[in-house]
Amino acid sequence: MKLSRRSFIKLAGIAGAAGFIANVAGCIDSPANVKADKMPPDDTAIVYFSKNIDAEHLIRLYNKINSEITGKVGIKVHTGEVNAPNILSPDMVKEFQAHIPNSNIVETNTLYEGTRSNTERHRRTLQQNGWTFCPVDILDEDDDIYFPVKDGIRLKQIYMGSHLSNYDSLIVLTHFKGHSMAGFGGSLKNIAVGCASKRGKQQIHGDNWAIGRVFLERLADSGKAVCDHFGRQIVFINVLQRLSIDCDCVGSGALAPELPDLGILASTDILAVEQASVDMIYNFEGNEKSSLIERIESRSGLYQLTAMNRLQMGTHKYELVDID
Repeated sequence: MKLSRRSFIKLAGIAGAAGFIANVAGCIDSPANVKADKMPPDDTAIVYFSKNIDAEHLIRLYNKINSEITGKVGIKVHTGEVNAPNILSPDMVKEFQAHIPNSNIVETNTLYEGTRSNTERHRRTLQQNGWTFCPVDILDEDDDIYFPVKDGIRLKQIYMGSHLSNYDSLIVLTHFKGHSMAGFGGSLKNIAVGCASKRGKQQIHGDNWAIGRVFLERLADSGKAVCDHFGRQIVFINVLQRLSIDCDCVGSGALAPELPDLGILASTDILAVEQASVDMIYNFEGNEKSSLIERIESRSGLYQLTAMNRLQMGTHKYELVDID
């Protein structure tokens, strides 16, 4: 899908970096213009797409990117506060998880006080929300462990749930949505905060829970540590469904989405799949996108992309391959 000049200038201006402009310009095709057998240039990632949000197409997309997924597999899902209305369908995830040998869901306890702030509460919430079909490993149930952040912008190390080191591969299965601090919550936030222990989450948020570039740089640092740990054995799937401006951590009070469901995006490249998700929202033809875009821009959320690019976590350049 091609960025309009108006959208492109808005994206580049908010990101505030000439490098962002150079990387984004001219790199995006619409699903209709890209054939499944088309090979991208070496510096361009493939992002697979389906407009259909169901287990069948989720599995088909995963099968396009799973060649390096082996051994014990964690599926990182945001399981949501109790009665959160916009979380991924547990029934869909159940069918998906059953397709992946030696896998289970992984989560961590929250830093804020809520229905998942300790393991006992968290397990009750998992039951109430329907995450009962496979084991859910609460990664920081026992302890935490630090992961190094190579050439981090703000952090040199980040504390993760200790159980994360027990996994050979990680599938980052993300409900893409808005977020009150990060602007949007995609694959980056799902691993950066979602795999961090309470101590790691405190590192990311800092003492005053401020929003803005410092927070987003810490977020990117944390995500880089996870990506570096798993190397080629990590993949990213963003589900653009029930696109509320609120995160699933808001729980039952999360606002209903205004945008219609857009589909599923999958890639081995975290920056490419995040860029494609943002582009799909910005290029939606209709005013229903305005609230979500306002949420993203009011929190400098697009700076997540710049920070990931700075950390060389992937590429802004992608070709969108429609599997439908």
